Amino acid sequence: MAFDFIAAALDKRRSEGLIRSRKTINSAQGPLIEIAGQHYINFSSNDYLAMRRSSVVMQAWVDGVSEYGGGSGASPLVTGYTNAHQALEEYIATELNRDKVLLFNSGFAANQAVCQALFAQKHSEFQDLIIADKLMHASFIEGAQGSLAKLSRFKHNDLQHLQRLLNTNIQSPQQSVLVATEGVFSMDGDQAPLPELAIKTKESNAWLMVDDAHGFGTLGENGRGVIEAHNMTQQQVPILMATFGKAIGTAGAFVAGSADLIDYLINFAKHYIYSTAMPAAQAYATLMSLQAKQNSERRTILAQRIEQFKSLAIQAGLSLIPSNSAIQPLLIGDAKQASLASEKLKSLGLWVTAIRYPTVPKNTDRLRITLTAAHEPRDIQALVDALQIVLQENKKVIV
Repeated sequence: MAFDFIAAALDKRRSEGLIRSRKTINSAQGPLIEIAGQHYINFSSNDYLAMRRSSVVMQAWVDGVSEYGGGSGASPLVTGYTNAHQALEEYIATELNRDKVLLFNSGFAANQAVCQALFAQKHSEFQDLIIADKLMHASFIEGAQGSLAKLSRFKHNDLQHLQRLLNTNIQSPQQSVLVATEGVFSMDGDQAPLPELAIKTKESNAWLMVDDAHGFGTLGENGRGVIEAHNMTQQQVPILMATFGKAIGTAGAFVAGSADLIDYLINFAKHYIYSTAMPAAQAYATLMSLQAKQNSERRTILAQRIEQFKSLAIQAGLSLIPSNSAIQPLLIGDAKQASLASEKLKSLGLWVTAIRYPTVPKNTDRLRITLTAAHEPRDIQALVDALQIVLQENKKVIV
């Protein structure tokens, strides 16, 4: 019968311990969440600066809805682009020293838009190239696969492998070549060697794109991400994408670059042209969050929590994947064992999500621990104590 594959695919996922399901959050206050009447300390949130429920963001939403209404009412090229959107774009462009910025409804849409707008047609007799880090986010990889460019992937943060791919695949200066990486990798929490990547891409007449969804807001003196942390210019990183749904505490995303790049996306990026614009109230709340004075203090607190967790984890003998960011993965190596460890932690009042294949490569299933400025020192201690208990009970878990 038609579509029999649906039930078969789900049965296969269940048998492998890889089925996905949703949990309804009844309430969220500070680091606590309530699910099915039970309360947990949440170590699976990307709200790194705890801005989502801050007084600044909450009040900005109220003021924004009062001024602009609940939605935008149209696509940006019709009547959906307001002074709130313009103000947010101009502020980010100034902060990042970029010519222009373009807002998107999600990072997924932004990544897809870049790939499919820049590589929607053949520009010469030679095939254009996209060369992405092996751990690049699925939204970008899917966008690249749907483009007319040839997609190659270099080993994670491996500059020598990248160079070999550049040498092998570039046949003419007429080819458009895009090298893509993440600022902070979403599953491992480590960072890309951006200065070195910028040098290699320039030498090969390629462009470098950085997806800084997990660095924007947390890194750099003013929280402007890896670009600020490394003082990277627009010439070094011609395309920058970042999101607002993590450290900024709202939703949506942006692409920053040259005036020509942004104007090109406005005219050729279907994800932008044919989507209703983000609500103006959302753009206003995002701007207020970016300008909030408490961001600096919250970044300091977050850094303290990261150092506390890493120090206690070392003392406890936990084997963490090396990371200096708010993302602290603990490798398990087996999907079912990772799920079991997650369930045991829940029984102790801690919400730590198991990340399994295909989100991560096979045999790298892990507990993805995320720390925020909302966590207290006692929360971090409770987490490490619970991890020790759970991992000792489960002898198959890699520690």
